[in-house]
Amino acid sequence: MDERIEELAEQDGWQAEEFAARVHYQGGSDSYSIEFYAPSECVLYWKVRGDGEVAVPVGRDTVPDPLRERIRQDLAEADVDPDIESRSL
Repeated sequence: MDERIEELAEQDGWQAEEFAARVHYQGGSDSYSIEFYAPSECVLYWKVRGDGEVAVPVGRDTVPDPLRERIRQDLAEADVDPDIESRSL
């Protein structure tokens, strides 16, 4: 497993899954799943709807700035370049 994934998994709420790490956040009425993929060094945002069974990918420009900042902080604490968060896919 990638060392960065292991370090993210040590942070509050993050879970490791082989080559990726995932965390879930809720703000107001919106729920998000955020994933960091080590091989491609990218962050994906998913908006979770309803009972949590349906998630759709969303553009980072639709994600609240405080959540994006939190993800950048989490990445930095795991020794991942926080600029990866804004990388276009």
